[in-house]
Amino acid sequence: MSHAPESQPPESSSTDGAASGLDNAKSEIGSKISRSAIIGAIFLMATSAIGPGFITQTATFTAQMGAAFAFAIFASILIDIAIQLNVWRMVTSSGKRAAQLASSAVPGSGILLSILIVVGGLAFNIGNIAGGGLGLNALLGIDPKLGGLVTGLLAIGIFLFKRAGKVVDTVVLILGIGMIILTCIVAIVSNPPVREALRQSIAPDTINFATVTTIVGGTVGGYITYSGAHRYLDSGKTGPENAGSVMRSALSGIVVTGVMRYVLFLAILGVVASGVALDLDTSVANPAGQAFAAVLGDAGMRIFGAIFWAAALSSVIGAAYTSATFLSAFSKRLEGGWPLQLATVSFIVVSLVVYLVLGTAPATLLVFVGGFNGLILPIGLTIFMYIGWFRPRLLRTDSYPKWLLIIGTAATLVTWYTATQSIGPIFAMIGIGG
Repeated sequence: MSHAPESQPPESSSTDGAASGLDNAKSEIGSKISRSAIIGAIFLMATSAIGPGFITQTATFTAQMGAAFAFAIFASILIDIAIQLNVWRMVTSSGKRAAQLASSAVPGSGILLSILIVVGGLAFNIGNIAGGGLGLNALLGIDPKLGGLVTGLLAIGIFLFKRAGKVVDTVVLILGIGMIILTCIVAIVSNPPVREALRQSIAPDTINFATVTTIVGGTVGGYITYSGAHRYLDSGKTGPENAGSVMRSALSGIVVTGVMRYVLFLAILGVVASGVALDLDTSVANPAGQAFAAVLGDAGMRIFGAIFWAAALSSVIGAAYTSATFLSAFSKRLEGGWPLQLATVSFIVVSLVVYLVLGTAPATLLVFVGGFNGLILPIGLTIFMYIGWFRPRLLRTDSYPKWLLIIGTAATLVTWYTATQSIGPIFAMIGIGG
């Protein structure tokens, strides 16, 4: 009997040690999940902002405007900073997705926002499928319509079979790094007029509001505005106390995309400045691919085609899924599981059918969708600025930072102005109005 108490402490110590080890393991796993979600948020925003639409828009407008297009690039980066810092901070501070947060402030506005995102996401996805068609045309020489069909069907297959999705994620990441390297090579070899581009970034010879609206819409419009912030919610680091790390993550993504925008622009500007005329109008027009081929030859066009197609394929899946998550504003059954899977697949199918029926040249379509999302962008921004100014308690704080509100409101006013000035030219791209 007397030895029983002596045996108790070691047993207790062993149990405590096991519990402590388990807690440490859980903490380590949670930390890895958190880091993965944060890196995923940055990567999702960056890849969404430099997809097939932006690449084609940059090539098209650089061919049309030359160095003066630098102003639109610079403006898009400034607007991007103002928008993303606010959206990331508000969404993560509240711990709610964009539609839920909007409805908490203005009843019904979440449904309006969801409709706009879904419609804009559909436009984006039609353009992404068109981008897939262009990519396979450059890589294999097949008809863009057939390439779009293959891209859409493959996207559906990847989404339904998640193991295939992991393989594609790895391939897309590798090709994404390849795109950065290839673009840098072209930017160096093409010898662009850098001084002139920097001058016109601030003092352009001409300003085209439709190009500003389109490039802003193509890099931060539609679902892209909320994709990174929504992904960050998965890290669990929500609430105002994590605002610092949220802002650093958002800024990291913006800096990466901003640098890539300028490098891509300079690469194509060097080609255009050398006297090469890019095809912008035919059904097989691929101005960005032609710019790369002008510097690196046929091999450059093939490599570019593979990278462009991979970017388009990943964008089809990302745009469809992010847009489909906004459908939960209409039914909670769509928050996850097979209903969300079905909604996402249906979204891709509708996008594919519309693309095949539309008959618009893929390059033109990729430019238009950026403009369209630029037109609806200020509506969502207005709701968020209202929350920041008048409903900060929804963000779990009594006072939202004034400097963020000032730059966010300025960006909102600019997007409203450019949108109203460019509605006609944007819809004229696809033969509506004029």
